[in-house]
Amino acid sequence: MNKVFLRLFSMLRSLATSECGQDMVEYALVVALVAFAATAGVKKVATGLNTAYSNVSVTLGTNIT
Repeated sequence: MNKVFLRLFSMLRSLATSECGQDMVEYALVVALVAFAATAGVKKVATGLNTAYSNVSVTLGTNIT
């Protein structure tokens, strides 16, 4: 019975000190940051395009009449 606990303790210690998943978590955080920045950038571009088209519409409307 003591050998079973010793093996279990050994396995838990190796899992606690292992760094196998650390890179994957870092990559996931970078991807999330890039996705957030892209979303914010697209929203700003969309707002700018909407303003530009509105200005063109107003200018054409005033010059045609």
